[in-house]
Amino acid sequence: MPQWSYFFTDRSKGVRFAVKVAFLLFDGFSNMVLSCLLEPLRALRDQGQADLGWHVLTVDGRPARSSSGLLIAPDGGLRGPFDLLVVVAGYGFRDHANDIGLRRVQALSRQGRIVVGADTGSWLLAAAGLLSGRRATIHWSLVPEFAEAFPDVQVDPAPHVMEGRVWSCGGASAALGMTLALIEQRFGRASAFLASSMFLHDADHSTAGTGTRTLLPVGRASARLHQVIGLMVGMIETPEPLARIAARSGLSLSSMERLFRAEAGMSPGRYFQMLRLARARDLALGTDLDLRAIALRCGYASASALGKAFKGAFGHPIRQTGRGRRSL
Repeated sequence: MPQWSYFFTDRSKGVRFAVKVAFLLFDGFSNMVLSCLLEPLRALRDQGQADLGWHVLTVDGRPARSSSGLLIAPDGGLRGPFDLLVVVAGYGFRDHANDIGLRRVQALSRQGRIVVGADTGSWLLAAAGLLSGRRATIHWSLVPEFAEAFPDVQVDPAPHVMEGRVWSCGGASAALGMTLALIEQRFGRASAFLASSMFLHDADHSTAGTGTRTLLPVGRASARLHQVIGLMVGMIETPEPLARIAARSGLSLSSMERLFRAEAGMSPGRYFQMLRLARARDLALGTDLDLRAIALRCGYASASALGKAFKGAFGHPIRQTGRGRRSL
């Protein structure tokens, strides 16, 4: 996607760019939508993949109150341009489409290389004239009304639309999907996999105490996939061959391969490796264990074997991950 190809890191040249993201919050915004937009970027920054910074803006410089009543204060002294400007609105969006709100959106949009309307933020972008002749989406419950109110917008019921320099997405799950799609397309599936892990449910009681989360593709996991991944999570420290995992799940190896490629977008071997590396990253970030101990807890014979696998997946040494900055 050439519109944001200058974002983040040019891996071929090893060049890193500082990326500035601004969130314009309107009263009534959803905390969940904001988290789904922001937290994957935070995870990307913590992986060492990009020099990311974000700032909160409001219409009048006063704190914005979320739909659940929480107040978020804006950051002062911020100036554009922004690599990404995200307009986040929720309840009360019709009232926000007034002269003051729309002037604020229009002024800031001129400073954003990419402008995103999230949840009902798309309504404000359309009212500000930023979506005329463009394809866009909005929260699913408002699609018919949106199309009627703005006939010059090519309304698409898709969860998110990333086209040109003005993007849009629906509610929380759509915001998460859009952000992960951005990360995957620029940094690869491995980075998106780790970024998504914080939003997905903890392992069930059979893996309680391991500290490892079951990492599943958002909204696409079948009961059978849950079952197989549950087995994988339980054997991170002592991994078994894939054929054995398939047999214990009542599957042939070929059928397990098809299941993972269809629902997880990668092979079961790759998925199992990502589970183990995600566990290694959690331990490197959250404990004082040395890399030898982390390697053993994640089924690797040595710290060097873990380090090679981690760098191959994420492009940087595990030593650059949080407390993992220590010698082998």
